[in-house]
Amino acid sequence: MNNYTYELALRWADSDSYGHVNNATFLIYLEEARTRMFQDMLPTDETERRRHAFVVKQILVDYQAPLVYREEPVSVDVWVVGCRGARLDLGYTIRDAENTYASATTRLAAFNLETNSVRRMTDSELAFLSR
Repeated sequence: MNNYTYELALRWADSDSYGHVNNATFLIYLEEARTRMFQDMLPTDETERRRHAFVVKQILVDYQAPLVYREEPVSVDVWVVGCRGARLDLGYTIRDAENTYASATTRLAAFNLETNSVRRMTDSELAFLSR
């Protein structure tokens, strides 16, 4: 399995009144890692980027350990679970060397924001995702 790993710095504001990173913030971490991965794949032209977008259809998160704010970043691993047609499934872990704090999957749809419709992935997108 080939992972894309994003080193994510925690922010003080991510902590909740219990002193750990709020569960909803984990979704932002997934989004940030996924967005960074997609920067290498999506067109740089804004019009083309809107025609070749991906939208989240479903998210499943398994919280495994509390993550307390600290200066050291966590690693967010992202990998392709499967892709075909318009559907892209990604897997994730949020971890450091000692702990896995969460694992997750997202189901995305290839989407054209200009026409507000689902689209099939292009050959270049499929080639990128197969790496």
